[in-house]
Amino acid sequence: MIKLINDHFQNYKPYQLPKAQLIIADIPYNIGKNAYGSNPAWYINGDNANGESELAGKEFFDTDKDFRTKEFMHFCSTMLIKEPKETGKAPCMIVFCEFEQQFSLIRLAKEYGLNNYINLVFRKNFSAQVLKANMRIVGNCEYGLILYRDKLPKFNNNGKMIFNCIEVERDTETPKIHPTQKSVPLLKYLIKIFTDEGDVVIDPVAGSGTTLIAANELKRKAIGFEIKKNFYKDALALINTYQQRKHDIETFGFAKTEINKSYPTLFQ
Repeated sequence: MIKLINDHFQNYKPYQLPKAQLIIADIPYNIGKNAYGSNPAWYINGDNANGESELAGKEFFDTDKDFRTKEFMHFCSTMLIKEPKETGKAPCMIVFCEFEQQFSLIRLAKEYGLNNYINLVFRKNFSAQVLKANMRIVGNCEYGLILYRDKLPKFNNNGKMIFNCIEVERDTETPKIHPTQKSVPLLKYLIKIFTDEGDVVIDPVAGSGTTLIAANELKRKAIGFEIKKNFYKDALALINTYQQRKHDIETFGFAKTEINKSYPTLFQ
């Protein structure tokens, strides 16, 4: 099941949603007009010799400055399932965030009963900061937090040690429709650890919808909110394409619809 809602997560009550085993959110980093500061997209065709592009000096989203972390944390604490009596079943949330945001989020989470955390580092083998390549160090890491109440979360590690520094597998298959889109392989990796088949995964700021795609591929119930109409429309189209591909593979053994778009006479 995938359910993408074109609304703010604050307006969740009328939708009568099931509570989640896992909430994943890539919240706004509030970096303002420097969003593309070291990204080649600042310049036309990614080349500073061509002059600045229409993205120069622009925010990723006009909603960044209005993002209210208290309301976000209230939603998450409300929508996580209750702490169960048995061990190994507790819920948690994963928040992707900017480095300095971690500390304020940890403090805020405690106000909503999420008393514990594990910090995460997502290491990529590439960097968007290509315009800083002449510096000694460029950023290739993103940051996040696992937040949970008192009992350790459900943890499917198959007896293996899991490090908090996680290698990010580059997603070469999913079309990029969102500037901060997270890779499906990374999201699948996280969802596998903290949920079982049939569990509910919620993304309050769904963006491209890749969290929902990853969860559904793993047979979890996926629910997301996206307030921006253009991102909602693109995410819905991406989800529909994914679901059609999944249906075709299950039915025909291959992605018939996609192939037919490229070769329209092949199955005539």
